[in-house]
Amino acid sequence: MTGAELFGIIDMQNVFLVMAVLIVMASLVSLYRGIEGPGIFNRIVAVNVIGTKTIVLLVLIGFIYGRPDFFDIALVYAILNFIMTIAATRY
Repeated sequence: MTGAELFGIIDMQNVFLVMAVLIVMASLVSLYRGIEGPGIFNRIVAVNVIGTKTIVLLVLIGFIYGRPDFFDIALVYAILNFIMTIAATRY
């Protein structure tokens, strides 16, 4: 028996939706760290983690809806996230 026969047919969109919900919940934990962080560098890292999770979330949304435009948006957001993190840590 294959795994699909044992567990039933799992729709990949449902898997992606569950992953997206888990990423949003993890972002909320990082948001708490960003607000209540002990120092400025911990807060900057927490905001960077939120930005990285947002990039992954955009890619998942692109897979769920079958829209390759979201990948380009995720790339632009990744570049902006990197530049803003470097600027925030420099000054």
